[in-house]
Amino acid sequence: MSTNTTASPTATIAAQAVHQYPDVLMLIDGQWQAAASGRTLPISDPATGETIGTIPHAGFDDLDRALQAAQRGFDTWRNTGVFERSKIMRRAAQLLRERVERIGWLMTREQGKPLIEARMEVLAAADIIDWFAEEARRTYGRIVPARVPQVYQLVIKEPVGPVAAFTPWNFPINQVVRKLSAALAAGCSMIVKAAEETPAAPAELIRAFVDAGLPAGVVNLVYGVPADISSYLIASPTIRKISFTGSTAVGKQLAALAGTHMKRATMELGGHGPALIFDDADIDAAVRNLAAGKFRNAGQVCVAPTRFMVQRNVFDRFVEQFVATAAKVKVGNGLDTDSTMGPLANPRRMRAMIELIDDALACGARLKLGGQRIGSVGNFFAPTVLTEVPLNARAMNEEPFGPLALINPFDDPEQAIAEANRLPYGLAAYAYTRSASLMHALSNRIESGMLTINHSGLGFPEVPFGGIKDSGYGSEGGSEAVEAYLNTKFVSQLHR
Repeated sequence: MSTNTTASPTATIAAQAVHQYPDVLMLIDGQWQAAASGRTLPISDPATGETIGTIPHAGFDDLDRALQAAQRGFDTWRNTGVFERSKIMRRAAQLLRERVERIGWLMTREQGKPLIEARMEVLAAADIIDWFAEEARRTYGRIVPARVPQVYQLVIKEPVGPVAAFTPWNFPINQVVRKLSAALAAGCSMIVKAAEETPAAPAELIRAFVDAGLPAGVVNLVYGVPADISSYLIASPTIRKISFTGSTAVGKQLAALAGTHMKRATMELGGHGPALIFDDADIDAAVRNLAAGKFRNAGQVCVAPTRFMVQRNVFDRFVEQFVATAAKVKVGNGLDTDSTMGPLANPRRMRAMIELIDDALACGARLKLGGQRIGSVGNFFAPTVLTEVPLNARAMNEEPFGPLALINPFDDPEQAIAEANRLPYGLAAYAYTRSASLMHALSNRIESGMLTINHSGLGFPEVPFGGIKDSGYGSEGGSEAVEAYLNTKFVSQLHR
């Protein structure tokens, strides 16, 4: 495993010659602008720790203007034909594809993930937009046969209204584009409160929609103090729905606030993904796919596998291969094309990793790889593998959200299923087995919003994406995602 923590000078100089990190602005009513107060917040590069730009710090007067714009935008967009909505969305998708190199570079600079992952996120966003652009033309109602003659019973789908969306820093574009695309397909307007640590990438996503011809006010973008913005927007009578992606603790607070104001909410919250590997599994495939999922984005992925449960007969073999695979991960600046894992996004994650690992070791876990910071500059952390981790260790109960794999043995399927369902989380789960009966049992008994067996099959635009229990409710994928932005109205007409 490399301990290089900087991009190669040639790669960095070449990138800087083409791209420069901007001072990011808010978008309100179609205009890119600073905060009315002039206040700004700094943006740091997680690979170097240096300040690379600023963002506006929105005040309540800025939010009031955004709310007014969102209402006007909704009045326009809901009356825009679905074919026109679809065309604008498709143009935005194409602009993203054309701008992938610059947007990917910005994302790597502010978030840290390798350039290849950043580019993939941009291109995946374009696919998401295209898929929802087609769904915009399929927001069907229906006619229900009546009990008496001359009565027509109509079920009509209408956009719910202006939406407030709150998105995290780990996937700066992906988490915005799912919410925004579904809302636009349904005919809603939106105020996006994107993450202050990673503001440029979502700004460029929204710029693509603006440049594609989206009317002013249909989408607005603000930054500032998350608690202040969320409480202000959710309480506003203008906002009719919220969508949040982030931690379970914050999600519960926002869901409670939304409930106080009778606002519809979609919550995509934390996870602690169980991965069950049975003794009949294809171990090579399991190691390859699960290691890729574990160390993608330095483990800062809500659906990442975290608790690996391996049947005892193949435990040693799995651990040996997994450790060997993790040891090949090249940690470095995401701008270096040789890097396969970048830094953690912020110093908070660094501290959390150290605390969780120290606690697990104190509880009796065995360290097989990593466990420490790399270098003294930036937020680089070694891919880490712990085995035989006691259930009372914090890492076995709290979402690690970093490059930490916890691998424990089990003896029989019942034991594995019980451990998979032990925690209050229920976002994503993984399993590897050749047994059809076991696949059926897992499908019925694993308590998770998503389960993928023998491959990595999560996150495509056309399939549901969301959790249960403390991992939230609602979907940000598939036709279910659009349904969340639609009201159902029943109309009964008597014709004489």
